[in-house]
Amino acid sequence: MTAPLRLVLFDVDGTLVDSQGSIVSAMTASFEALSLNAPPRSETLSIVGLSLPQAISQLAPEHSLKVQERLVEGYKQAYHANRLEKGAANSPLYPGARKVIETLHSVPEILLGVATGKSQRGLDALLEAHDLERFFVTRQVADHHPSKPHPSMINTALAETGVAAENASMIGDTSFDMEMASAAGVAGIGVSWGYHHRSSLTAAVSVIDSFDLLPSVLAEIWE
Repeated sequence: MTAPLRLVLFDVDGTLVDSQGSIVSAMTASFEALSLNAPPRSETLSIVGLSLPQAISQLAPEHSLKVQERLVEGYKQAYHANRLEKGAANSPLYPGARKVIETLHSVPEILLGVATGKSQRGLDALLEAHDLERFFVTRQVADHHPSKPHPSMINTALAETGVAAENASMIGDTSFDMEMASAAGVAGIGVSWGYHHRSSLTAAVSVIDSFDLLPSVLAEIWE
């Protein structure tokens, strides 16, 4: 019997790449450009994974929509400038990330995808910087979907690939990722090295401490 198609979706920031330095720097720059007090590092990292407008609305709820829109644009400009200056070093891959991507990609029935709060431009630039474009057959970004934890990104990825929900998994570091997976009816696998504490990943079916554990956890879930 032919094995069914499987789909493994990855979050990006805090899961595949460690972009916290660039995120915090860009957020600080966007607030300071408007002479506003920047949020503490911990608060900025707590909203990673949300679409940028929603993230800003949580960080600056006391400010008007117009100010929030200016913060969004300021963040985009600062992050883009940082990426142009540093290239791949702007968001380095976590240990084991490339190896597990290559390992899973080598299995014919496994398809890989991305579901991220990044913009299309940001994701494309990151994949190009790390030479990862060829691995992901479906790429869901903030430009085209409601913010996580809405299941739209996963639902669209399933539709694009023709994979059934029970044969898909979402890999991520935040509660938003795990709640999105649960809402879409797919298995959520949390990672312990990201920006949300392990204790917040309550919707995950499993939490891993290193990428080399992922293939065996996926095998257990699919069995």
